[in-house]
Amino acid sequence: MNSIPENMLSDLFENVVTQFVKENLESIMKAEIKHFMADEQEGQPNYRNGYYKRSLHTKYGHIEDLEVPRDRKGQFQTHVFEPYQRRDGWLEEAVIQMYKSGMGTRDVARFIEGMFGSQYSPTTVSNITATVLEDIQRWQQRPLEKRYSVIYLDGLYVKLKRSTVSGEVIYFAMGIDEDGHRQILGFYVGGQESANGWREVLKDLYKRGATEVLLGVFDGLSGLEEAFRETYPKADVQHCIVHKVRATFPKIRVQHKADFITDLKTIYNALDHDLALAAFDTVQAKWGKLYPKELQAWKEQLPTLLAFYKYPPLIKEAIYTSNPIERMNKEIRKRLKPMNSLTNMDAAEKIVYLETIEYNERFENRVIRGFNDPAVKTKLTAMFEERYPSEDRTA
Repeated sequence: MNSIPENMLSDLFENVVTQFVKENLESIMKAEIKHFMADEQEGQPNYRNGYYKRSLHTKYGHIEDLEVPRDRKGQFQTHVFEPYQRRDGWLEEAVIQMYKSGMGTRDVARFIEGMFGSQYSPTTVSNITATVLEDIQRWQQRPLEKRYSVIYLDGLYVKLKRSTVSGEVIYFAMGIDEDGHRQILGFYVGGQESANGWREVLKDLYKRGATEVLLGVFDGLSGLEEAFRETYPKADVQHCIVHKVRATFPKIRVQHKADFITDLKTIYNALDHDLALAAFDTVQAKWGKLYPKELQAWKEQLPTLLAFYKYPPLIKEAIYTSNPIERMNKEIRKRLKPMNSLTNMDAAEKIVYLETIEYNERFENRVIRGFNDPAVKTKLTAMFEERYPSEDRTA
């Protein structure tokens, strides 16, 4: 018995599927025009006017001679596709996803042409991804929740091609709302990281509705704390413990590093604020003569390094470092790495936006550990009411 060659079997299967899709699309359009004609007003007669044929490229294959019904007045328009659409949108979506994964416009164009035979120039790819820019503008202007228990701030440097290739910062703001959901609130591309840059970011968050914040978590960039307090004077500041330890580590002699870091942990792992202060005194007594400058820097920063002790212990892991936003930045950096350097600010915004949307969708229904505990929710609500009394909001 002769067997059918594999390539012939594949072609046969594709033809069957394509024909099935064609017949179903035509059935849908027949039903559409039937309802359209039934809805025509009396006194304004209209009639069917046969069909015209066109092609449509779908993810199931290329359909030739698709019969599209029409009326004499030329008013009927199917919802199956747009009037001048030649693809069902899946290829454009694939282009955006490949671009998002880090492929440059030329790489995407070559891949599409090689796989599907579609003539996509780098300019065409860029035009397709440019549709994302409209979404970015709407997203960046969307209103925010009024209350955020925590706002994290962090910057990510990327290479942008201007007259030369230079590193520029993307400012990120992430928040945990009253219900314990963590979302990226905004990102802002361009320039060198500065306190003034962060001041503009914070003003934007406030203008979009985030007016009541309990805690800001970020590193010790000069001027950032002051900028944060200008916008949110009633909020606490938590400087990232991990950043502080990392900044201290290189200044400690090799033979002391392990013991010194272990002793520092006794400060921020203490059961409460008073015990943390006592632990610091112990560390200072032990190491103060060898490392006076380093421990003086810790002492001056203790109020913002230990601010997390004002909050329920169950949420400590979420608030004593800026790890949540740094992990997110690490994901975005991984996506950007294959692109080496981005051609302009729009290119950076498109990639970051697509990653941001994916991140927010992934976390939109997750409650951060500890924030769903009834006692924690009660405590945080009380803190909001104490700092932002209801009468202030209605005044």
